Amino acid sequence: MLSCALWVLYGMPMVTPNSLLVVTINVTGLTIEIFYLLIFSYFSPTPRKVKLGLWLIVEMVFVGIVATCTLLLFHTHDQRSAFVGIFCVIFVSLMYIAPLTIMRKVIKTKSVKYMPFTLSLGNFLNGVIWVLYARLKFDIFMLIGNGLGTISGAVQLIVYVCYYKTTPKDDDEQDENLSMANSQLQFSGIHGTS
Repeated sequence: MLSCALWVLYGMPMVTPNSLLVVTINVTGLTIEIFYLLIFSYFSPTPRKVKLGLWLIVEMVFVGIVATCTLLLFHTHDQRSAFVGIFCVIFVSLMYIAPLTIMRKVIKTKSVKYMPFTLSLGNFLNGVIWVLYARLKFDIFMLIGNGLGTISGAVQLIVYVCYYKTTPKDDDEQDENLSMANSQLQFSGIHGTS
């Protein structure tokens, strides 16, 4: 959410003119994330709601501080886009790199059970599309952050391909079969038949 909010700020006309696509895509992403968090919060216990609320307040205060500093301290579009762009690169890089934290577990267990293919593919394709856009607009900040995202997604896909065949396929099936066998055993025990 923080990454989208910063990219919305980055795409605003007073920061980086002619970046309507950046604003519309990230406003859409921000809206989806807000709905997700509302649903998540609705079903969460109260302590988790409080923690989520505090994180959201911290994030919005941070974006507010960045926006205020951008508008008050910098007077040209280049200065403003550079200042906000640096934050955007940092947070989009963290967003793309976060799924790599599970790779140690994937390599250790030789199983991609904990690394969804669709997330890895989505990261890669998102990075590629934004890199292409950044090349068209000659936007170094979008290029750096999303270039790292493309590399991160590619690494995830390579790891997925390497460990896909060694992933035990029958873990979920064994759990289902065991639970069905237990329920049948309990059912037959109730009626006194074997």
